[in-house]
Amino acid sequence: MTNSNNITLLASGNPGKLKELQAALSDTGLVLQPQSDFAVPEADEDGLTFIENALKKARNAALHTGLPALADDSGLVVPALGGAPGIHSARFSGEGNVQNNIKLLQEMLPFEGEDRRAWFICVLVRVTSANDPTPLIAEGYWHGHIAKEPSGTSGFGYDPLFQINASGQTAAELSPAEKQTLSHRGKAVRTLRQKLER
Repeated sequence: MTNSNNITLLASGNPGKLKELQAALSDTGLVLQPQSDFAVPEADEDGLTFIENALKKARNAALHTGLPALADDSGLVVPALGGAPGIHSARFSGEGNVQNNIKLLQEMLPFEGEDRRAWFICVLVRVTSANDPTPLIAEGYWHGHIAKEPSGTSGFGYDPLFQINASGQTAAELSPAEKQTLSHRGKAVRTLRQKLER
């Protein structure tokens, strides 16, 4: 396939991530296209860290298309659960977002009056080719608590259960603009933008 300075493949099939990242990077000159447009097979996410998995996804997408690729590996870390769901956040229940949230609430039942701290982490990796020796890596964190019941209809994933410290709202109760300002992905994107401008 023909390489392009503008097209960057998003190594994800998650429409929520695509929408957020397209909006956040719209003025950088990067044109994001999902890897599903190119029939890229899913990468094996068998790394032990978010960075390892993001690199695997980015290199896999670049390898199959010859295009630069951007990968996002992100998840929810709950110290009371030993760091779970962690790198397995998207596959926590094996049955999608709704069941992931139900499982998280069940796992948190023993901690009703105890430590419900949690944070989201996002790692963004951009490679110019599959063998890029200097990938751009950006991280972002968003600290909060696990709510006792879901609230809100915006966002995706664990957003209805992720309670923001300052306001008591959940991530799913924020507008897209508010979420972009506060979120782990928004912070990682801002770091990535700085690195792209160097």
